[in-house]
Amino acid sequence: MRMSLWEYANPKRFMGWTAPVLPVVFGLAGVCLVVGLVWGFFFTPDDYRQGSTVKIIYLHVPAALMAINAWIMMLVASLIWIVRRHHVSALAAKAAASVGLTMTLIALFTGAIWGQPMWGTYWAWDPRLTSFLILFLFYLGYIALWEAIEDPDTAADLTSVLCMVGSIFAILSRYAVLFWNQGLHQGASLSLDPEENVADVFWLPLVVCIAGFALLFIALVLLRTRTEIRARRIRALEARVRRA
Repeated sequence: MRMSLWEYANPKRFMGWTAPVLPVVFGLAGVCLVVGLVWGFFFTPDDYRQGSTVKIIYLHVPAALMAINAWIMMLVASLIWIVRRHHVSALAAKAAASVGLTMTLIALFTGAIWGQPMWGTYWAWDPRLTSFLILFLFYLGYIALWEAIEDPDTAADLTSVLCMVGSIFAILSRYAVLFWNQGLHQGASLSLDPEENVADVFWLPLVVCIAGFALLFIALVLLRTRTEIRARRIRALEARVRRA
């Protein structure tokens, strides 16, 4: 079983099994996003305290979750690269970075839109917001490091180390509200605590939106990993032509 898993991660096999899977995942992501966003924005009531601004959670919460989980996925892929020197894992981490960066931008932007009417300001140096901003900067640094180093294996090594360091802020972004009782940012929207968890009327479409964002993330990472594999093959062919 362990060997079969690694075989599916072989570049040739990866290209083979992802080709038919990609349209399915994109389709499911589209259905979940359309259903969740339309349901959430048009068929849920305004909150008695937050008014219509509460509906920003259908974009903000899924994007924030995926921004953090994208970095965790990059960490796992980077560790696989360091331990097994598996090229597809390094390319998958590289592919996930730009998607995670986009999710982080969406979370920061939508959070600012929500924060202005709720807090009276677009930005506050709240522990979770600050750690999330630092995570965004780590995303930028990770992508820049990949582009700055010509040798792909060296780039994979150094970005893996950066990913491990940045994981501290991914964890802080997720659990800052628990670590520090102070701060403007509210608690988790999805919680086992019934007093903290959002009401069912908001919870159901939110879960659908989260599923849509997760499926979209998977589809984009698979697509970009396929692109990275093709780009590496092209560079290898160009190098052979130059040597010839």
